[in-house]
Amino acid sequence: MIKRIFAALVATLLAGPALAAGGDVALTKRDWSFNGPFGTFDKAAMQRGFQVYREVCAGCHSMQYIAFRNFADLGYNEAEIKAIAAEYDVEDGPNDEGEMFTRPGIPADRMPSPYPNDNAARAGNGGALPPDLSLIAKARANGPDYLYSLLIGYKEAPASMNVPDGMYYNDAYPGNLIAMPQPLYGDDVTYADGADTSIEGSAADLTQFLMWAAEPKMEARKRIGVAVVFFLSIFVVLSVMAKRRVWADLHES
Repeated sequence: MIKRIFAALVATLLAGPALAAGGDVALTKRDWSFNGPFGTFDKAAMQRGFQVYREVCAGCHSMQYIAFRNFADLGYNEAEIKAIAAEYDVEDGPNDEGEMFTRPGIPADRMPSPYPNDNAARAGNGGALPPDLSLIAKARANGPDYLYSLLIGYKEAPASMNVPDGMYYNDAYPGNLIAMPQPLYGDDVTYADGADTSIEGSAADLTQFLMWAAEPKMEARKRIGVAVVFFLSIFVVLSVMAKRRVWADLHES
């Protein structure tokens, strides 16, 4: 937990200068199911978002703080989680000969990075280091709306703007020039439930998944918060009634 909090803080601090440098951008607002004190995650959307991550994003972006067993929150059963984990090769060791080896993943493993190290990641992406997505929804201002707007924000650059090689125009990114190529084009995945696979539909599902990844205990936190407010309200009412009873004789005199 401490590592997750520290990583979120570092990502937020790193994001600050970039957000400030680009000025204000117009974000597309959505009525997310998890908004508000009684908001909850949409499990069907999270499963679809996980599919988008696996088929579109996982080749570049890691999710190092997510263990396969965490996918129980998405509605997967034990057998499904084991099957998902087994699709990944996880480095382990050293063995009796002192050598590292790879094995199929198990539910207790965290999701492995697509790259062996940061230098390899930069070399494969023109010098840019793809950020880990575990906490990205909490490491950006207006996290869910920002991510959704970024995913749907790729446009043709204005004629007056020079876009350098290796950069792309995005009207939701501060400064409008981003090193990440457009990830979604519509119909990038095929959903088993027949849900919307447009850019907007896939972006919304991916955002729902990334919001869960960044704050998997959100629903429990909100339930506790509502319960605390309820009991504090009762306590206030009882305190007022007790105060009136104690001071009743004084007021009458």
